[in-house]
Amino acid sequence: MITLRKSAERGHHQEDWLSSHHTFSFHTYYDPEQMGFRNLRVINEDRVSGGRGFGMHPHQDMEIISLVLEGKLEHRDNLGNREIIGPYELQRITAGTGILHSETNPAAESVHFLQIWILPERQGLEAGYEIRKFPLRPQNELTLLASPDGRQDSARIRQDVLLYYGHLECGKSMEYRLTKDRHAWLQIIGGALECRGLSLRRGDGAAVSDEDGLMLVGGKETEFLLFDLN
Repeated sequence: MITLRKSAERGHHQEDWLSSHHTFSFHTYYDPEQMGFRNLRVINEDRVSGGRGFGMHPHQDMEIISLVLEGKLEHRDNLGNREIIGPYELQRITAGTGILHSETNPAAESVHFLQIWILPERQGLEAGYEIRKFPLRPQNELTLLASPDGRQDSARIRQDVLLYYGHLECGKSMEYRLTKDRHAWLQIIGGALECRGLSLRRGDGAAVSDEDGLMLVGGKETEFLLFDLN
């Protein structure tokens, strides 16, 4: 079963310096039918103007992944970390027992990034942080970004989730097999693809359950994320 979540149906928060689209309920956007999928709790697509951002704020008992697509994002936290994250760099925060951090745009141009929240394997984990610049594999292949054991030099996330980045050329196809009792979420970053007769375009997502695999076909050059979830 595949359930489509259209881009236009997402929540949207707009300020003079921020445009944020929420795949699931977040902040002032609340939909009881959209509270996440399996252990995936938040997918926000944010654009932040130059010199602006989110001031110091707390998180607890959440795995947080930020993936920069365009521009730069500056991170500071109370653990002493200070990083500027560039395009196709990924930051993983284990909020655990508690962390304070800020996210600001240090450049003149806007920054475009995805922020993802995943429920951890248990509460009370030690707070932690890492950053990865992932090498993009050839087109029509998957790149592992995060995993519970850090395999293939991926970020280590404290949950049984595999997060992949995919890039498909127009007309090319890719198959992904799901083992028994596993689920998937597809999130389209850009372009368009076909999956089991459904057309997904930029900003669209899809929940996948009770399927043994996915056949993805690029309708045009496409970037996407694929979450393999327990």
